[in-house]
Amino acid sequence: MPGWIESALWWHVYPLGFVGAPRAARDEAGPVHRLGRLEAWLDYAAEMGATGLALGPIFAAATHGYDTLDHFRIDPRLGNEGDFDALVAAARARGLRLLLDGVFNHVGRDFPAFAEVLRSGPDAPRAGWFRLSWPRGPGLEPDYACFEGHRHLVTLNHDAPEVAAYVERVMTHWLARGADGWRLDAAYAVPPAFWARVLPRVRAAHPEAYFVGEVIHGDYAGFVAASGLDAVTQYELWKAIWSALNDRNLYELAHALERHDGFLDRFVPLTFLGNHDVTRIASRLADPRHLGAALAVLLTCGGTPAIYAGDEQGFRGVKEEREGGDDAVRPEFPATPAGLPAEGWPTYRLHRDLAGLRRAHPWLHRARIRIDHLANRQMVARPHADGHALLLALNLDDAPAALPSPRGRAVEAGTGQVIDPGAAGARILVPPHAWAVLSCA
Repeated sequence: MPGWIESALWWHVYPLGFVGAPRAARDEAGPVHRLGRLEAWLDYAAEMGATGLALGPIFAAATHGYDTLDHFRIDPRLGNEGDFDALVAAARARGLRLLLDGVFNHVGRDFPAFAEVLRSGPDAPRAGWFRLSWPRGPGLEPDYACFEGHRHLVTLNHDAPEVAAYVERVMTHWLARGADGWRLDAAYAVPPAFWARVLPRVRAAHPEAYFVGEVIHGDYAGFVAASGLDAVTQYELWKAIWSALNDRNLYELAHALERHDGFLDRFVPLTFLGNHDVTRIASRLADPRHLGAALAVLLTCGGTPAIYAGDEQGFRGVKEEREGGDDAVRPEFPATPAGLPAEGWPTYRLHRDLAGLRRAHPWLHRARIRIDHLANRQMVARPHADGHALLLALNLDDAPAALPSPRGRAVEAGTGQVIDPGAAGARILVPPHAWAVLSCA
């Protein structure tokens, strides 16, 4: 894993939604230079504490970006390669790195190699790029593997050397153009052996590149080991944070943090409270007073954290399982941060303060968690690494709680009063539905 990732905090943007691009590429003649709208938000991201911009799909696609048509061309709804180069330069000027979204499990039906198959049949030069089953009878379309039943998303044949070579070319092309790494979409659907073949070749040319795979369920550590990825997405912790807070059952969170420690023995996961595929955390939490507790957990545990654009303003949005069901969590943003409503800025400042705390304690990237006190509605957790430690106190109850905080000294973030600071018997008085991060003696 590249050394720079230890201080990384991503601001995750879904570009097509962010800039208000049309839903379908056919709805306008391009290019329309919208990608540059992101430049007006880079200072905002950096001031919040982000060190990098994690972009959703930006390559030519038919609709939502995950039905790619050309991995070597910027989506005309966003602009062109010049717009990408300008964004890279603007990000670099602010010390921000760039993570691209690579959709290499599947392509859109109009992807040129698949269009050749539909035109030319089994003799198409790139028919081997896909898993096809040809019916008997002239003029009939082949059956083909597709992504999770979506017929417009055609699965690539990852056993084909030509597909591996193509993905390698795409990755190295954009890394050479200024990207710092790749989020690999639906990595779980691709055989780990495919990544294990491709990534060493890409790393040979770009040894400082970072690769994280989207993996939702299963053996995270085993997948990382077999694939050669640096990390995978930590959906277990994401679910445990909001579920434990909603149920006021912090035993669930403690169990997830224990498993998280086990992952940290093998790799450093990508951690998050929201992304472009899930209901926003502000809509997911049953009690809005617990948003700070959720963020405090995210930013004091080991991992490489990502903040989904809008969550830092308390945006709401519910994902629905229907066509267009992602629209609420992928909205258009104002032209500049000045267009944001006033009520979101306290949440932004909370993100900024906790990002600053994390920056002041860079060892948190690899911190393990020890639970010092646990009840259904209270927890005192001790993130620690390399001889450093903090205390995180949570109180989800309707009454104040005096919680043991051995050697706790002072509140660095959140709300609470330390009693007998620095002593072995120190306690912290935490108000109802509140949290605090303490320094330790």
